[in-house]
Amino acid sequence: MPAPDACARCDFYTPKDSSKGQLLEAKDNLQRMLANLPLTDDEQAAVDDGQAALDQLLERLADVPTPSGPSPREIGIPATATLLPIMPVDRSNAT
Repeated sequence: MPAPDACARCDFYTPKDSSKGQLLEAKDNLQRMLANLPLTDDEQAAVDDGQAALDQLLERLADVPTPSGPSPREIGIPATATLLPIMPVDRSNAT
């Protein structure tokens, strides 16, 4: 059994069933940061790394049964169904 404070990037880390909402919220916050804040290359890399770790956890949760029984994958809901792609914004031509 993994330690309770195991790193979320480790393969043996298993989030609680109730963690999916928190993971989606964390990913949304990272996406908002990308869209609204100018980031240095190091900050951009950290956000990208965080998103990759969250994507991996959400993919693993896709096979965890919901309270009604079937898993999100069995229902046909992609792990990232509630997320929208982030497009770069060029504000240099803003009026």
